[in-house]
Amino acid sequence: MTTPLRKDAARNWKRIVSVARDLVDEGTPLQLNDVARRAGLGVGTVYRHFATPEALLETVAAPCLEALAAHGQQALTDADPWRSLTGFLFHTVDAQVTDAALPPVAAATTDALPRTTELKESLTSAGAALLARARDAGVVRPDLAAADLVPLMCGIAHAVDVHGGTPADRADTAHRYLAALLEGLRVTTSSTPRPGSPST
Repeated sequence: MTTPLRKDAARNWKRIVSVARDLVDEGTPLQLNDVARRAGLGVGTVYRHFATPEALLETVAAPCLEALAAHGQQALTDADPWRSLTGFLFHTVDAQVTDAALPPVAAATTDALPRTTELKESLTSAGAALLARARDAGVVRPDLAAADLVPLMCGIAHAVDVHGGTPADRADTAHRYLAALLEGLRVTTSSTPRPGSPST
């Protein structure tokens, strides 16, 4: 069980994470000395809370990962295999193009914090289960593997970065790219709706 932080320590922790969030949103690489300066705290204080920039970045990304993991579990309760899979993927790509902390954390091969590993494993497990259901239902190509999902989502996020634009433009572009991808992944019949339509 984690020991609660003292009020002053908790205040410092929140200040550090808030400053780090601003830096990430600015596109500035996290350096603990820079975070300490901007937060008006001693470097030692920052290092006591976060041993590495990676640990701090993962903490910044944690709320987004938590929300995605919760959505993944919720998606598994949806009886429609195509809707649940595509809903999960749209949530994932939205997060990747709107939260600058998520892509580097998601792409990292090692994690600084155990909680990050736990959340990423939850996302991977949910994605694999949703894809397996869609394959079993015959609504998605049988050659699509669970290991393909992360690279495909990262590829869309990278394409959106290249495209650029305002946050609204980026989200719209991500949706268009993902809809186009899903069009190629879905096994369709004349009666099934197209990806991105309201019924999906």
